[in-house]
Amino acid sequence: MEYPDNLKYSVEHEWLATDGTVGITAFAVEQIGDIVFVELPAIGSMVEASKPFGVIESVKAVSELFAPASGKVIAINESLADAPETVASDPYGAGWLVKIELTKPDEVHALRDSTAYQAMIAAS
Repeated sequence: MEYPDNLKYSVEHEWLATDGTVGITAFAVEQIGDIVFVELPAIGSMVEASKPFGVIESVKAVSELFAPASGKVIAINESLADAPETVASDPYGAGWLVKIELTKPDEVHALRDSTAYQAMIAAS
């Protein structure tokens, strides 16, 4: 599985790019299964690190999405309303979820790099 080195990873299996873009990891996609629906917050909403901000639904289960860092939602991936499966087919590209403007940039230091994230998965 792919875990790009330029991203930071949360224990809840979300990733955060330096520009504030958030998505879920390839590991999460594999665990969730066939994605059929994604519910995202409204632009302008505030999200808090480690707190739910949306829902992703698969044929197997409904799972909460957790914010990797606190901030204001400045963009959502509107294409997921019609094509939620994009999250699974391109989790680090077209399948991004939201973009946030960080309000507590220091929270990024609590996230894992690619190597530490992969070690966490291997240990679980």
